[in-house]
Amino acid sequence: MIGSLIRSDYIRCGINKIHIGVLLRIFFIFTHPGLKFLTIFRLTQYYRKRRKIVFYFFLFWLQHLKYKYGFDISYRTKIGEGFYIGHFGGVVIHGDVIIGSNCNISQGVTIGISNSPKNKGCPIIGNNVFIGPGACIFGHIKIGNNVVIGANAVVSQNIPEGSTVINNNISIINKDLSSYYIQNCV
Repeated sequence: MIGSLIRSDYIRCGINKIHIGVLLRIFFIFTHPGLKFLTIFRLTQYYRKRRKIVFYFFLFWLQHLKYKYGFDISYRTKIGEGFYIGHFGGVVIHGDVIIGSNCNISQGVTIGISNSPKNKGCPIIGNNVFIGPGACIFGHIKIGNNVVIGANAVVSQNIPEGSTVINNNISIINKDLSSYYIQNCV
């Protein structure tokens, strides 16, 4: 089972055969941050309830990669086969999130919990979902299969299957607040 999960992640990156040469390239020569992280992520999950000492080895390695590449994805997160992380940096996924197969995550994505009484909990994301850069998904909601979530979209409600979510509503207020954010000017 663990072999097929790892193999599915490699296939999504265009690598059909895994051998020692491929692993050396992925891990040491031409590093692929998303694939490297996912390999250690899958091994951490696999050994979690099997061999504690091996689990802690991979857990420490996973912690190192979290800081190195900016992927704050809990080892408790349930992720289906064929997961793809396009670019490194700023990916945050809560440990109670469930993600289906063949999903793409871009940089700057947050998928997390909501403590609002209306949507308290974490998202469940279907299969074949693309999540664009800077998107935020939170609350106990369901994202259907074959959904595209565009860049910088904020999703806090159920999204039906076969939909595309865009965030094009811009609110402009006539008040200069720049002095609150830009400080120590030269």
